[in-house]
Amino acid sequence: MPDVLNQGDIDALLASAGAVVDEARQQAPLQIFSRQNRDPSTTEIRSYDFKRPERVSKDQMRALQTLHEGFARNFGASLSGFLRTIVEVRVATCEQMTYSEFIAALPNPTSFNLLRADGLEGQMCLEVSPLIIYPIIDRLLGGTSQDLFIPQRPMTLIEARLIGNITSRGLAALSEAWASVKQLDFTVSATESNPQLVQIVPPNEVVVVVGFELKMTNRAGTMNLCIPYNVIEPVIEKLSSQSWFAAARNQRSKATEQVIGRSLTEAGLLVTGLLAETTITLADVLQMQPGDVIITEKSASDPVTVCVEGEKKFFAKLGQHRENRALKIVRVTDGSNPRP
Repeated sequence: MPDVLNQGDIDALLASAGAVVDEARQQAPLQIFSRQNRDPSTTEIRSYDFKRPERVSKDQMRALQTLHEGFARNFGASLSGFLRTIVEVRVATCEQMTYSEFIAALPNPTSFNLLRADGLEGQMCLEVSPLIIYPIIDRLLGGTSQDLFIPQRPMTLIEARLIGNITSRGLAALSEAWASVKQLDFTVSATESNPQLVQIVPPNEVVVVVGFELKMTNRAGTMNLCIPYNVIEPVIEKLSSQSWFAAARNQRSKATEQVIGRSLTEAGLLVTGLLAETTITLADVLQMQPGDVIITEKSASDPVTVCVEGEKKFFAKLGQHRENRALKIVRVTDGSNPRP
């Protein structure tokens, strides 16, 4: 009868086979399979984890980061005016990960807000660290947050109502930042203190997490915006670098045109009537005395030239209206030949 291998013998054989395979891999030359011949010594090789596919391209990630940098500036300015102190908000990170990794990195308890945007399906998450929440609450209630204790408990109803004022300003700034891509109106659909209880997408779903750092006097904290890929998938093509910046430029130009148009319609202009023109020498001007008559080549019946800020624009007839001198517009001047 042949000998039967026990479990120890099988483990030893598997270990020796694995060692042989590893040694063979180390001795075998590295090969790159490509349509073009590449030198492994000069080619940069990066490991890729198929369990975490990068569904958002680098250009789109850069566009998202640039978009939320504008949001950080506007949100910081809004908070500074509301809290009457300087609040700095900046983008610290912008990366993609799985939803389970995002939830695992959050503290408990925290301020976890579920956001919904009109025009997009699904929900986003806005998490604000207690390290900055309670200093803001203390500031709103008149404190200095010098010796402030950060409690490890969920927020009370009063504290949640106070932070709701901060969140509403953040959503307004977020809607303004996303306006260059799509008009979105963000609202808070629910709040939670334990992020482990919230499951808006499957754990392995890819999400984009934009991390912010908030600084207020001697206090600092973080804020994270979690955007699931399936939520922004309808507008993901608009986030490419070229189309997004082009849309931003068009948006700025249209907005600027409207602002300039409204300002110009309310601007005051100097309107003068040019009765006649002539040319004299400097000597005649020096010898001029009261009572002298200046003769022009223009007839008294010819139209008067109306000038707007020194530019000849209209021809008019001189007359009287309600006991005041008046000019009645006859026609528009020709820019090439502004003569009656």
